[in-house]
Amino acid sequence: MAFLGSAVRRVVLAVRPPLSPLCRTSARSYSSEPTKEKNVPYEKTLKQEVQASSGPTKPLPRSADAVVIGGGSLGCQTIYHLAKMGMTNVVLLERDRLTAGTTWHTAGLLWQLRPSDVEVELLAHTRNVISKDLEEETGLHTGWIQNGGLFIASNKQRLDEYKRLMSLGKVYGIESHVLSPAETKDLYPLMNVDDLYGTLYVPKDGTMDPAGTCTTLSRAASARGATVIENCPVTGIQVRTDDLGVKRVKAVETPHGTIETPCVVNCAGVWATKLGEMAGVKVPLIAMHHAYVVTERIEGIQNMPNVRDHDASVYLRLQGDALSVGGYEQNPIFWDEVSLNIVFSTLKQSFTADHKPLMGEAPEVRGFFLGCGFNSAGMMLGGGCGRELAHWIIHGRPEKDMYGYDIRRFHNSLTDNKHWIRERSHESYAKNYSVVFPFDEPLASRNMRKDPFHQVLTEQGCVFQERHGWERPGWFNKEGPAPVKDYDYYGAYDMKKNVNYKYNELLGKEYTFDFPPHHDVIKSECLSCRHGVAVFDMSYFGKFYLTGPDAKKAADWLFTADVNKKPGSTVYTCMLNKRGGAEADLTVSRLEPGAANLPLAPESNGDAYYLAIGGGVAEHNWNHIRTVLQDQDFRCQLTDHSEDMGMISIQGPKSREVLQEVLDTDLSNEAFPFSSHKVVNAAGHQVRAMRLSFVGELGWELHIPKDSCLPVYHAVMAAGAKHSIINSGYRAIDSLSIEKGYRHWHADLRPDDTPLESGLAFTCKLKSSIPFQGRDRLEKQKEEGLRRRIVCFTIDEKVPMFGLEAIFRNGVPVGHLRRSDYGFFIDKTIGYGYIRNPDGGVVSADFIKSGEFTLERMGVTYKAKAHLKSPFDPENKRVKGIYA
Repeated sequence: MAFLGSAVRRVVLAVRPPLSPLCRTSARSYSSEPTKEKNVPYEKTLKQEVQASSGPTKPLPRSADAVVIGGGSLGCQTIYHLAKMGMTNVVLLERDRLTAGTTWHTAGLLWQLRPSDVEVELLAHTRNVISKDLEEETGLHTGWIQNGGLFIASNKQRLDEYKRLMSLGKVYGIESHVLSPAETKDLYPLMNVDDLYGTLYVPKDGTMDPAGTCTTLSRAASARGATVIENCPVTGIQVRTDDLGVKRVKAVETPHGTIETPCVVNCAGVWATKLGEMAGVKVPLIAMHHAYVVTERIEGIQNMPNVRDHDASVYLRLQGDALSVGGYEQNPIFWDEVSLNIVFSTLKQSFTADHKPLMGEAPEVRGFFLGCGFNSAGMMLGGGCGRELAHWIIHGRPEKDMYGYDIRRFHNSLTDNKHWIRERSHESYAKNYSVVFPFDEPLASRNMRKDPFHQVLTEQGCVFQERHGWERPGWFNKEGPAPVKDYDYYGAYDMKKNVNYKYNELLGKEYTFDFPPHHDVIKSECLSCRHGVAVFDMSYFGKFYLTGPDAKKAADWLFTADVNKKPGSTVYTCMLNKRGGAEADLTVSRLEPGAANLPLAPESNGDAYYLAIGGGVAEHNWNHIRTVLQDQDFRCQLTDHSEDMGMISIQGPKSREVLQEVLDTDLSNEAFPFSSHKVVNAAGHQVRAMRLSFVGELGWELHIPKDSCLPVYHAVMAAGAKHSIINSGYRAIDSLSIEKGYRHWHADLRPDDTPLESGLAFTCKLKSSIPFQGRDRLEKQKEEGLRRRIVCFTIDEKVPMFGLEAIFRNGVPVGHLRRSDYGFFIDKTIGYGYIRNPDGGVVSADFIKSGEFTLERMGVTYKAKAHLKSPFDPENKRVKGIYA
């Protein structure tokens, strides 16, 4: 365990001087008595594991509204929050005893700051539950100890990351301090600070006791009517198929009886995959050995904060007058299935492909929910995630934007791919403590899904990004090809490490919170689009057809905009959840009825629609639509042709001149207006051409059958040569789209944002009488006024921003940037963020106009200008082909 040496070098055994003022913040102190026995249940657990089961601790009910399986942190938090929200006919089944799985050996650390606004909010709720709510409800102490947290930085990039966290924390009222090495020494006298660059100190971080927490949660849940049953393993999940062919949970089987239920919650930790198999549900996680050691007594260590030394990949948890030390290495030991079934007392954790939990309703079976794969963070995320999961079960969706944890973030072709799961989970484990840079990309399990243009773009220097398994163009390297190679496990397991790896070298140059070295390359791609013409490969987009007898009814209900224009029209629209939050934004094209001409047109005798959706969220969209169709009993067919077509977008003032040589149709404004589409011939191949833009320019998308992709692409490039046409990637799209004020779903548009708040009221058919999902919430919000709304900000200083920067109005924090990039045409950094009125009032245009705004980036504030409209082409002339 290499991390142990790092920890020993970090802590210097010395006589402790009096505590500094910063250190006197703990709400409770540890006992100063010498440690007599290590506070780890190894011996106790091993003894109890071999004892014969005495049967369930309570009789099993015949039925329940929900059955939670697994008595660890997530299971206990979920049943507690279900009961607290009013669903009391719920049961928790634990095969052994509470916390007997992976929870018993967790460190129980809680750090309040993470590089995600949602995670900061989830952690805050956990902290409130553990430190306050449970004790008030039960009178029992959960074991919460507020001794503070200390993040160690050994270099400038790491300290910059901590400064970003500090700025975000100000928005949420989280106290934190960036300390010099000398100040760190005052705070933690035993620490060797010779190689420190600086630290981040968060006084109100702390430690949870797993057993005490879970016991208190179960008692609080039981007091509200929930039933917690230990010593009751689950042996099967019954699934039924309803009249529409939809699979649904029916019952839970145990050796001691069967519980009928429409809802199962899989909180089974490392056993979650096995439990999923019982219901035909794929659970993409893998178990790995994870060890920690406990030191002997260290004089003077009492009351010291917990420590994370990310660069050494180690954490130090205060444990009485000793330390519990753990870490993450690049060669973790995978837990094979044989061991998983035989040994239960060895330290192990379940890890996922992106180091984030698996939550939400499984795509395969309605009523089967996931709450597993927490990557050693189940205790600190448990309270927030337990509440969101309970809300998901009761109301159909969580309150917060949980897409980053939703099982539907993974494409269905990947979730049972053992090669993908193993490689990605390894990389996630190995990079657990790596700096979170804005433009990092995985190296593991790449090239899983490639479009027809992949090879020709690789040859032209394309630096690809990975989204949803797809390789999509990021930007184009002028120094030649930079292909992605097979994963080398970072040289672990005697694997030969990749050498002369150009792609990895280019990624390494992105590891900065400054502008990357190829900033000017992206600038060139953007300005070529603004002044000339550029081609974007957008083939990874999801491409669905919605047909059937109830297709029109479904379209009216699903989409906020009126998509029932005449055939040949294309409409930009949102899809909402029941609370009015945006589950998606997409384009919907109404098709002519007729015989099938796949993949360009489905067979239809009535209404039919073509849906084009951002490829990174295609699985999420697919399942959202399917769920709505099922819940509303619409007789429709939803078919996926994403793999059958490529898609290129030709954008810029000269796009019409280029395409007029390639397409056999009139491209004038009169013959081919904006937001319209038609099937045309391109260099002898049929394609569907759509006049749309995601960058704010005159342009068309060509949706092309895969066998015709390359001939059409070559024809476009040949026609564009005299206009200096270039390939551009998604880094350019990110810049161009934010400059125009277009939204990116899951960035400045999320399930917890309504179209009214996000500036997309124009997509909503509120002036009509047509009902749609979430309409009632929008009407209520419109009547009451907006308590939060999105605002565009620009700054004059040439500094990069990436999102999470704090927004201040008149010196008071009112929000943070959700998304930011550099706008090369206006030559400014642009950011979009949602702001609130500190008084809780309406955020009106006057409120925005009357304020003086600043943005804080890594502790430094910059004067910002607020815009109610996009500063680039606010009159939308360019997409109409009107250029000065």
